[in-house]
Amino acid sequence: MCRLFGFRSVLQSQVHRSLLSADNALSVQSQDHPDGWGVAYYVADIPHVMKRPVIAKEDSLFHRLSSQVASQTVLAHIRKATHGDISVLNCHPFQFGRWVFAHNGQVPRYDAIKDSLMALIAPEYQRYILGTTDSEVLFYLFLSELSQLADIHDNSIAIEAVAQAMQSTLEKVQQCVHPEPENDPLKMTLLLTNGTLMLALCWKTSLHFSTHKKRCLDRKTCPFLNHSCESPVDSGQVNHLLISSEALQGENVWATMESGQLIGVDQSMTLYRG
Repeated sequence: MCRLFGFRSVLQSQVHRSLLSADNALSVQSQDHPDGWGVAYYVADIPHVMKRPVIAKEDSLFHRLSSQVASQTVLAHIRKATHGDISVLNCHPFQFGRWVFAHNGQVPRYDAIKDSLMALIAPEYQRYILGTTDSEVLFYLFLSELSQLADIHDNSIAIEAVAQAMQSTLEKVQQCVHPEPENDPLKMTLLLTNGTLMLALCWKTSLHFSTHKKRCLDRKTCPFLNHSCESPVDSGQVNHLLISSEALQGENVWATMESGQLIGVDQSMTLYRG
């Protein structure tokens, strides 16, 4: 399976530790996930996506990008190929408009059910599927579901609609994989953002999130410091959200997501649990 990482914050920050410096940073994990990498970050609400079909740890572009980029929203992915060849078209994250999407997992019997999944995607989105992965198909299935609930280009789209579309995507894939939920062999995580909201879904895999630190290193200078920065919260606004396939070493305090759980933040950085 692949590994993914998401970061959303009230202030522009670097995430080089998570991508490069920590003992289990994404670059280190890429030794076991060598088939490509991708990093998406937002500048003035516009997504910039860089990706290459090579091992991240050995790629100077990945190191340069990860060490220099500062943004309020970052989504990164390292790939271990299952469906689809090793090519830039099959590297995550995938982008459509403001939306950026990454997937970890594998759709069972994908070759047998691909046509059924494609039939669920709105015709206006099918033309944009350029690669050969199940992940890209899942992305456009999600967009098809979301477009039935809201304007996908609306910057103020409700996170509840996004969560409903993500849940519906999971259910439709399950129905194609196996009609009996109790025998469902599907395992996956989904992570997406439009630059202002971020949402993750965990299904029978490992996914972790963090909204606070043991002690903020910038507590004496940060203008946004409040109790949520160094204490867990169940609801309300937070100053940052991190999502990761593995709990990264460092000052952040991590919690493990349960199967079927959704975690995210909306445009106001209000924590969403579903």
